[in-house]
Amino acid sequence: MPTSGARGTARATTTDPHSPAKTSHPLHAAIVGGGPGGLYTAALLKRLAPDREVTVYERNAPDDTFGFGVVLSDETLGGIEHADPTVYEALKAHFVRWDDIDIVHRNTRHTSGGHRFAALGRRRLLEILHDRCRDLGVDLRFRTVAPPPDRLARTHDLVVAADGVHSATREAYRDVFRPHLTPHRCRYIWLAADFAFDAFRFEIAETEHGVMQLHGYPYAPDASTVIVEMREEVWQSAGFDELDEAESTARCAKIFADALGGRPLRSNKSAWTTFRTVVNERWSHGNIVLLGDAAHTAHFSIGSGTKLAVEDALALAACLEEQPTLPRALAAYEEERRPVVASTQRAAKASLEWFEDLDRYLGQPPRQFAFNLLTRSRRVTHENLRLRDAGFTDSVEREFGCPPDTPPMFTPFRLRGLTLRNRVVVSAMDMYSATDGVPGDFHLVHLGARALGGAALVMTEMVCVSAEGRITPGRAGLYTGRQGEAWRRITDFVHAGAPGTAIGVQLGHSGRKGSTRLMWEGMDEPLPDGNWPLVAPSPLPYRPGSQTPRELSLAQLAEVREQFRSAAERAAQAGFDLLELHCAHGYLLSGFLSPLTNHRTDAYGGSLEKRLRFPLEVFDAVREVWPGERPMTVRISATDWAEGGTSGEEAVEIARAFAAHGADAVDVSTGQVVSGERPEFGRSYQTPYADRIRHEAGVPVVAVGAISSWDDVNSLILAGRADLCALARPHLYDPHWTLHAAAEQGYDGPGAVWPAPYRAGSRPPRTGRTDAPKPRLTLHGPRQDV
Repeated sequence: MPTSGARGTARATTTDPHSPAKTSHPLHAAIVGGGPGGLYTAALLKRLAPDREVTVYERNAPDDTFGFGVVLSDETLGGIEHADPTVYEALKAHFVRWDDIDIVHRNTRHTSGGHRFAALGRRRLLEILHDRCRDLGVDLRFRTVAPPPDRLARTHDLVVAADGVHSATREAYRDVFRPHLTPHRCRYIWLAADFAFDAFRFEIAETEHGVMQLHGYPYAPDASTVIVEMREEVWQSAGFDELDEAESTARCAKIFADALGGRPLRSNKSAWTTFRTVVNERWSHGNIVLLGDAAHTAHFSIGSGTKLAVEDALALAACLEEQPTLPRALAAYEEERRPVVASTQRAAKASLEWFEDLDRYLGQPPRQFAFNLLTRSRRVTHENLRLRDAGFTDSVEREFGCPPDTPPMFTPFRLRGLTLRNRVVVSAMDMYSATDGVPGDFHLVHLGARALGGAALVMTEMVCVSAEGRITPGRAGLYTGRQGEAWRRITDFVHAGAPGTAIGVQLGHSGRKGSTRLMWEGMDEPLPDGNWPLVAPSPLPYRPGSQTPRELSLAQLAEVREQFRSAAERAAQAGFDLLELHCAHGYLLSGFLSPLTNHRTDAYGGSLEKRLRFPLEVFDAVREVWPGERPMTVRISATDWAEGGTSGEEAVEIARAFAAHGADAVDVSTGQVVSGERPEFGRSYQTPYADRIRHEAGVPVVAVGAISSWDDVNSLILAGRADLCALARPHLYDPHWTLHAAAEQGYDGPGAVWPAPYRAGSRPPRTGRTDAPKPRLTLHGPRQDV
């Protein structure tokens, strides 16, 4: 990004917010909001073009501020240093730096180092930016409410709305920006202490009213920010809703007296508030653009507010310099920042939800609790934490029970009579390559290759219990003896060729999602001909254009139940080690569980208890014929990602019900129940549902959903969020994913056994010459003093 230089060509001012200036180098810029994001934007715009007129409107006085400390990452500071060394040097002179995080829980403190924080007072930050703006010639107008945005848009080339979470600019064009504001379940208050913590401190207080937590960090040699947070119901029970600012401050100091050493807290117009996540569908309108909290927010527990605003400012200034027109510059700014912000918001959501549900983890072993807290956002991982503080990570692993030099993913796990040698599962994946339901050579090679690849458990695709229960003509089945014999060929190969690897079968019935084309020919699209009739809990087509199923009669329910029983008997005879009942993704049994797909008025519809009735009857029928020493699991969709669908609370109750009937674990997936779903995709995006079920239902869980690295697996297992991790696409990319994960971690033990014929491949091959001489001396030309 350019850091200096002006463009001297005059710019025509815009007269209509719908018709922005054609140039991307506007000479007249208005900044609404004098927080760090607005001020830094102003400084950058003026620095890049000294002839540019930049005006900042701030309704408060120069020394008004409603927080205490600001944390900035090394990444953000690097961007500041590159763009404006003057600001960076001024900031650096006031930084407080520290490396440690302390987690204090039940009178035990655990410390993790190597985290590299930098903080300074918010007031000092504003003073530095005020001085820089004045030096550059920015017109700072304090105690001044900005003119209406439509007027600013007519009199300026560019209007930057940096007016915060309650942005008046955004609200004026709500129909254009289309903001979504999501409130959350905790109350919090910003306070300060007149001493410096020696680390970033998290302290948990278990009170008679419920759990409260303190987030504290130093921002000056003699001052720290203190945030106190608790669930809304705890806040009310404790009577904070009836206390004024001074009383709340004193009460918080009393609750966290140990953390504060008995010292008081102070406030600064501090009020209890509820965090709101702000997302906008658009960030610009004509020559008006949103920045910082006006455009997006991310929970304070990952320290992102000022960081995001400053990074927005850097990106906006760069795009204005790089693009030939303002529309292209604003589009480029949004294109650059939106994925970064979305990623940060996903991490912040995971973090805030962890704190909202903090009481879920209070019973964890102390070090695991600390590790869980540190990795809550999924940005800090097992491997990342090991690089920061190997001693701390080693102590967590020892407490967990990892043998020396054994990553968590290579510890064994027992389900009933089956001991899995590691925590990796090859997830069930649709292959659609069977003929008349019979698995052939493709299935032998596909499943056999992945069994040789080191995973503890390899799952088949959903194997259907009847011809009418197939999803596509290529779906495998277990409704004939010939199919059972073909599966026996595959299980025999796995047991003989990959000793120690288990193979599981997933039994299911397509329900209303059957009689469709092969996935790569048009997923969920009806067959052009040769369709078979469908059945479902209720006569509801999956999507427009789909076949409408018949509602199952009582007699048909009994028939389907018997089909599952017969398929389970064949699965046992075929030698499968584990059986999973597919009650997810909108297939037949899932259709009974979801209120969106089950509209029955008889004993099998209505309340959750009634919606559970038929899936549990099927489970019982299968469990009755499935060998007692072999485990059974159930896959569920823990949310439908649609309004009115299965809730998180219901998912926990569904898991409890199956566990009570003998399920050994719950495979926790989500969605694919209704076509209008709106899933929140992202790395490990389904694991919070598994985490909740594991802790609230007290049942082992298999986590699935965009778990793509061995670091993710180690993190989830060690934090106690999952017992097993199922991966699909990584095993399509690399059938030996688990063995390669072991090699990359330097692990060679019983949790990852290379087949004897492959042992020579347990080390990565060399890919180029490594014996070239290293450069030892660099010669320079004659020295020229300057």
